[in-house]
Amino acid sequence: MQEKEATIGLSWAPKVPMFSAGKKGNSVHSLSLPETSIWKADSELVDGLYVPPREPKKLNKLLKKSMKDTTGKNWFDMPAPVVTPELKMDLEILKLRSFIDPKRHFKKGDKSKAPPKYFQVGTVVEPASEFFSGRLTKKERKSTLADELLSDGTFRAYRKRKVEEINESRRPGGVAKWKIQGRTTWKRSGERRSRG
Repeated sequence: MQEKEATIGLSWAPKVPMFSAGKKGNSVHSLSLPETSIWKADSELVDGLYVPPREPKKLNKLLKKSMKDTTGKNWFDMPAPVVTPELKMDLEILKLRSFIDPKRHFKKGDKSKAPPKYFQVGTVVEPASEFFSGRLTKKERKSTLADELLSDGTFRAYRKRKVEEINESRRPGGVAKWKIQGRTTWKRSGERRSRG
């Protein structure tokens, strides 16, 4: 027995009455069409077939949704990129770039916490004249800004120094430092003072 092959994709048959060649009572359903025919019966149509609406308002709304999300002709139809976790982290680093290097000062950007909708990411290509002086080697090139900053030695030293400064300023001084370690240490220190 030959099994009927499943149709892949969508197939569609218009509901147009078939004209008969002089015979009365001949309809689309009673007409037996060959398997290779373009016309298919309603029972063979694949579920999920979409027919666009005839109302112009709804049709225009659907057309607007189907258009690509771009900035427009004035900005050369720049598309809105897909924001991945790596890209989101890079955007956060760019927002906090004034804290990365103490010697550089940047203009304050947007105060909004949401990332921008339209932006592009590029790669800096050095000219041939900077082959030996300003070029990054393959080892120094990283995939994201975060990886690049973590591999930078001067930034690591600056970050370490700043963390130590903040911890030192938050560390309690004088008698309060004994309270951190607990009451037993406070008692022992009092006993030592009374003996000596």
